[in-house]
Amino acid sequence: MPKRNDIHKILLIGSGPIVIGQACEFDYSGSQAARALRAEGYEVVLVNSNPATIMTDPVTADKIYLRDLTPASIRQIVEIERPDAVLPTMGGQTALNLAQTLHEQGFWQERGIHVIGVDIDAIRITEDRQEFRDLMERIGIDQARSRTAKSLLEAKEIAQELGGLPVVIRPSYTLGGSGGGIVWHPDEFDRKVMRGLELSPVHQVLIEECLFGWKEYELELLRDANDNVIIICSIENLDPMGVHTGDSVTVAPQQTLTDKQFQQMRDAAIRAMRSIGTFAGGCNIQFAFDPVSGRMIVIEINPRVSRSSALASKATGYPIAKVAARLAVGYTLDELP
Repeated sequence: MPKRNDIHKILLIGSGPIVIGQACEFDYSGSQAARALRAEGYEVVLVNSNPATIMTDPVTADKIYLRDLTPASIRQIVEIERPDAVLPTMGGQTALNLAQTLHEQGFWQERGIHVIGVDIDAIRITEDRQEFRDLMERIGIDQARSRTAKSLLEAKEIAQELGGLPVVIRPSYTLGGSGGGIVWHPDEFDRKVMRGLELSPVHQVLIEECLFGWKEYELELLRDANDNVIIICSIENLDPMGVHTGDSVTVAPQQTLTDKQFQQMRDAAIRAMRSIGTFAGGCNIQFAFDPVSGRMIVIEINPRVSRSSALASKATGYPIAKVAARLAVGYTLDELP
C-alpha cells in the first residue's frame, strides 16, 4: 500500500544522553529514520536532550528541540508544533516509556495524534513481566520458570518455589537490565530485590530461574501493515547466559544452531512478534538455548529498534531503521528495495 496521506508532520523522540544500556546506536537509528521520513515528504520534528548527536544536526530534521525528555516537555512541544503522529521506536526505552506515559494520561488521544511504529499494547505487554509471561504461555512459547513480585517477602517466597539460589532478578520497565542480575548469595538477595523495586517505575521485579551457561541468540525482525514478517539477521552471543547481551561479544549470523533449531527459533520469533500487536516496524527478540537438553526459551522482546539493530545493519548492509520508519508510515515490505 502507498504511504499514509493522513499524516504530514511527525514527532520523533530521541533517546537522550548516553547512559549505561543506551548509547550512540540510537543516534544512528534516529538519524536514519529522520532522513527517511523527510525523503518521503513528511515534516519531522525532533526532540532530544543530548546536543552531542548527529540527529540534532540542523540538516537532520525540519525542527529540533533540545529539551528534557519528560512528559511535560513533550506536551509543550506538541502544543507548539501540532504533529499528526509520533514515532517513539527510535529513542530506545526512554522514548517508549514516554509514549506509554502520555497514552495513559490520554494525551495522544485528546490531540488526535497517531502513535506509529509500535502499538501501545505492545509496549505494555513486553515490559509487564507477568503479562508477557501469560501471553507466551498462551501461544505455546517456552520461558524460564518465573513469577513477578512487588515486595521483598513475595520475592523470597518465589525464590524458594524455584528451588533457591541462584535466581535472576529482572525489574519491569527499566533499560539495559538496570537493577537486575544474577543473585548467587543470600546476603545480596535482599539488596538486589529492593534496588530492582526502587528502579522499576511500576515497583515490580521478575524472579526467574537461572539459565547460567545457556547459549544466547537474538533475531532482528521487521513487519509491515499487511502482516508480512521477515528475519533480517540472527546474532549469536559468544558469551553464555549470565553475561548481559549488551556486554557480550557477538557474531552475526549465528554459527552453532542446526537448521532445524534455527527454523524453530525463527517460527517462534514470528509467532511472538505477531502476538504482541499489529504494528508495522522493527522488533528484537532474544532467546536462550540449552545445548544439552535442546530446550529453547524466549527471554524478552523489544518492540523497537535496539542496540542490536545497529549491529545487524552494519553486519548485513540492510538499513533497518530506515526501512522501519518507512513501514511505520504505511509502506509494505514488497514496495521497498
